[in-house]
Parts: sequence; structure tokens; C-alpha cells
Amino acid sequence: MTQQNGLRKAERRKAKIRVGLAGSSGSGKTMSALKLAKGLVGDWSKIAILDTEHGSGDLYSSLGDYNVRPLEAPFTPERYIEAIEECEAAGMEAIIIDSITHEWDGKGGILDVHSQMAGNSFTNWAKLTPRHNKFIEKMLQSPVHIIATMRTKQDYVLVEKNGRQVPEKVGLKAITRDGVDYELTLVLDIDIKHMAVASKDRTGLFAGKPDFVISEETGSTIRTWCESGAASMVEVEIKEKAEARIALSAILAEMGGTEDWVIKTYGDLQTMPAKKMMSIATQLQELQAKRKADAAKKPKTGAQVLEEKKARQAEIESVDQSVAPVDGEIEEVNIDNVELPA
Repeated sequence: MTQQNGLRKAERRKAKIRVGLAGSSGSGKTMSALKLAKGLVGDWSKIAILDTEHGSGDLYSSLGDYNVRPLEAPFTPERYIEAIEECEAAGMEAIIIDSITHEWDGKGGILDVHSQMAGNSFTNWAKLTPRHNKFIEKMLQSPVHIIATMRTKQDYVLVEKNGRQVPEKVGLKAITRDGVDYELTLVLDIDIKHMAVASKDRTGLFAGKPDFVISEETGSTIRTWCESGAASMVEVEIKEKAEARIALSAILAEMGGTEDWVIKTYGDLQTMPAKKMMSIATQLQELQAKRKADAAKKPKTGAQVLEEKKARQAEIESVDQSVAPVDGEIEEVNIDNVELPA
């Protein structure tokens, strides 16, 4: 029977995976990413690799007829976003970003730009964090599978020994902004022997399993999971979190604040529910809009200005501190310490 009026058969929505592959130079991140992508989409011509590693994307052309999109310095978030959108427009079904480390710690990346900015470091981060978050959001919101490789470095912590603080090795750490791995659905750490182990796994496919070599079969296993209802729920949760994070970063940048203030006041953003994060952003937007409206009014006398400052402080202190319920609980929000422009 012919369908009319835009009706279509009901179908289970296929989710898209966001995978991080972390490893040192020589661990096989690029080849592992290519094999994983092939298992995910089954067609080399539908795979693109964004190559920031000086031509390493072409080294494995014998595997299949995949696509390479070179990405050279400056490694700004905006150039990464442009390259991703170019691949999406070309009909790619899996995009390998090899690697995202350069966006953070490469020439023209976030750390490089921050080091060259004059003025207050705190204020400068308020300008850069939204740019970085837009890149992360682009990966999370893309309609295709995303595989992001990350370089690693030795990580240390200070421990007390014999009455003094000494550095102690605690394993490898991905070279990107802290918390990026939390945004991804799956993170696989690859050692120098090319063996992978899951350090973060929301699929439940690899957590607690023995080390393994990534293959096309790994990608096929993930593809099956992506077609399940559980995968769709995870993807919705990730996208809602990304949208809330962007909204919060935008208003903080406008107000001259940073995410560090939010973390100090409300706790870790990585574990904060999307509803709570969006509620904080909404309340800050409303306060900022009112402050702008007040500032647009005609100049007042000194006494009037003083009275308005007192009224504003009282207004902040009286803001409703409840937000949308999350899992049956009320999350508390306190915006007393926000400093808005005069």
C-alpha cells in the first residue's frame, strides 16, 4: 500500500558510536581505527580519515579504498569542525579524526593560543573554552560514526614518601582536555604491542574483558550494538549533555566566567545531569538579560546606583534555587557568587 501524508513504517533508530582510541606513538591507533571503521560501515569508500599526522593516513592504503582529508596547522577547533562537515557532506558514514590531540596541544590549538594571549589567564579561558566545546559538540552531534585517536603521555601524581612529596607514575594519560574521554561512548587504550583494553565503556561490550587486538570484527560487534534500543538511549543522553554544556559555556563566556566556577560551586560537570546543567545555564541567561536591560537605562544618581546594587544583590540571593527534577530528586542550584557586568 502506498504511504501518504509523510507516513512511514516505524523503525528502530540506529545510533552512531563515538569511540576514542588512546595510545602512544607506534601503538597502532591509525590502523586500528581504520579496521574498526570498516567493521562499522562495511564499505571502505564510506570512510574518511582526517589526517593531522603528516601523511600517516595514506600509509595503510593497501587495506582499502578509503578517503583521506589532510588537516594541517593551525589546528583550531573551527578547522576541525569544517573538515568534519566536509566529510559529512561527501556522504561519509564513519569519520576518523587522527588525532584530536592537536586541537588541544598542537600548533594553533587551544593551549598554544592561550599561551600567546595577553591579559588575565582566567578571562582568556572564558573565551577559549566555548571554542573547544563546540568542537566536542560537533563530534557528539555528528550524524555519522566518529572515531577519535588521542596521543598519550606518562601521567604522574605527587605522593608523600619519607616526609616529602615525590612524583609517582600512575599510567598513561590522553593528551587532550581533561574530561573529553567522559563525553565518548567508548574509549579503548592501546599499548605498544597493539593490545586494547576498555578504560571507559558505555556499551557494556568490552568492560572487564581480556585485552584484545582491534579488528573489523570489533567494529561489527559495535555496529550490532548501535542497532539496539540501548544504544539509542545512550546517544540521546550524550547529545543532551553536549547541548547543555554548550549553552552553559556560552553564557559563562558572556559573563566573563569559566567552567571552573561551576565545578567549584556545583561539582564535576562530567557527572552532572544534562537537566541540571541546562537549568543553571537558563537561570544565568535570565539574570544576564536583566542586567543588560538595567544597564541600558538612563544614568542614575550615585544614591540611586547604590540602591540598585543593593537590590540586585538581594535579587540574586532570592533566586529560586530549585531546578528540574532528575531521577526523582531535586538538584540544588546556587548562583549567589556569579559576578555580572556592571
